Amino acid sequence: MCGIVGISAETNVAGEIYDSLLMLQHRGQDAAGMVVCDSEGNLNSRKAKGYVRDAFRQNHMDKLIGSYGIGHVRYPTAGGAGKEFAQPMYVNSPYGISLAHNGNLTNSHELGIQLFHAEMRHLNTDSDSEVLLNIFAHELGKQREIYPKPEHIFKAVSKTHRRCDGAYAVIAVITGHGILAFRDNNGIRPLSIGIREGKTRDEYIVASEDAMFSSQGFKKLRDVEPGEAIFIDKNGKFTSQQCANDPQLRPCIFEQVYFARPDSKIDQISVHKSRMRMGSKLAANILKQRPDHDIDVVIPIPDSSTTAALQLAADLGVQYREGFVKNRYIGRTFIMPYQEERRKSVRRKLNILELEFKDKNVLLVDDSIVRGTTSTKIIQMAREAGAKKIYFASAAPAIKYQNLYGIDMPDTKELIASNKNHDEIAKEIGTDWLIYQNLEDLIESVGEGNPDIKEFETSIFTGEYITPLGENYLADLENSRQDELKMQREKSAS
Repeated sequence: MCGIVGISAETNVAGEIYDSLLMLQHRGQDAAGMVVCDSEGNLNSRKAKGYVRDAFRQNHMDKLIGSYGIGHVRYPTAGGAGKEFAQPMYVNSPYGISLAHNGNLTNSHELGIQLFHAEMRHLNTDSDSEVLLNIFAHELGKQREIYPKPEHIFKAVSKTHRRCDGAYAVIAVITGHGILAFRDNNGIRPLSIGIREGKTRDEYIVASEDAMFSSQGFKKLRDVEPGEAIFIDKNGKFTSQQCANDPQLRPCIFEQVYFARPDSKIDQISVHKSRMRMGSKLAANILKQRPDHDIDVVIPIPDSSTTAALQLAADLGVQYREGFVKNRYIGRTFIMPYQEERRKSVRRKLNILELEFKDKNVLLVDDSIVRGTTSTKIIQMAREAGAKKIYFASAAPAIKYQNLYGIDMPDTKELIASNKNHDEIAKEIGTDWLIYQNLEDLIESVGEGNPDIKEFETSIFTGEYITPLGENYLADLENSRQDELKMQREKSAS
């Protein structure tokens, strides 16, 4: 999962891109980057590993001059962990194109072979983002236009759609021409457009989430449609076109569960309201299974589960309490690269308020259970704090399969629900009782926000993938996601 943003304005945009990346930091903490283009067609860029605040200092910002540009925060799902994998990525032909990508291509290996043997393009990394960049650049170059018009750019996007499988939300700078954004034909990864009135023209923002729009003075215009491309030229003229043959909106449901900010709307669905409905569904299921429950207090594991836990407590008619103090300077444990690092981070990230646990029957609520590492440690902490009984509720169903579309789910064998039943999971994480959200309830919770969506991407729960898969893709992906191999790549990059 990554965060991407592009802004086109009358004045320098680097400061606003920086602020936007800060508000997208939850989507990627491995690296950050920015590219801006000035009126003379000069590119100015900065990329570095780490958080946004560490990647950009004042001396960097002073050199980032340009009225349109893009930014990226990286959470690695494909490729290595070195600085060379930071985005935006750049290719000089045609025009000079810088690209930021959120998602995963499922046929990147095959496309990489095509690029080398048939199109004589050299790739510097094994990143699927670099593959996507070169595919688009090749198709745009085939238009053979010195001064490309929107129709030429959209034709290149259409060709890209035909060749690329998987999930991708893309924002790119075409040097000297403007900003392009497009979304895969299933709309798996989110992308929104905002607008504000400038002195002489409209100004635009395109981003993974719309939460930062109001703080930057933008109003949400709409979401980018699946398969659609938009182009904002260097003078601020906005053009859009549907570029896919058979688009169908099938967004990733885990955005609503975990990744997105609660103050975002994705494909017209309020994340906050979705999570409230998740809490209500969980409460109804608890009352069905245990009408005479003895829960004294509901406590969320911050932050993604907080909204669901609050509504769950209200529906159960029991006290809601915040029993954990979160260190905001520690990254999200779900996206930390190795098991040992995740295990250590739980205690650094969360400190416990013992008075909320002592001598109480506690229902802990989390957004999901992935490996079980975090859940086990937190339950242990609650017992040490004096809880009499500890129950555990997951706002998402059991995660049994790896994600192919931009979420770095671990090797299937590392998923606690992949080879264990309900009772075995409860025993392993150390809870007295465990309840998962039903998939049907989750779909209803999210889908109520936009009844026009007929299907969600739910493969981590079902194992049913909605896009074609390259040869041996699943096996190769599993191997690449093993912690041991990740550690080796990290060492080689350092």
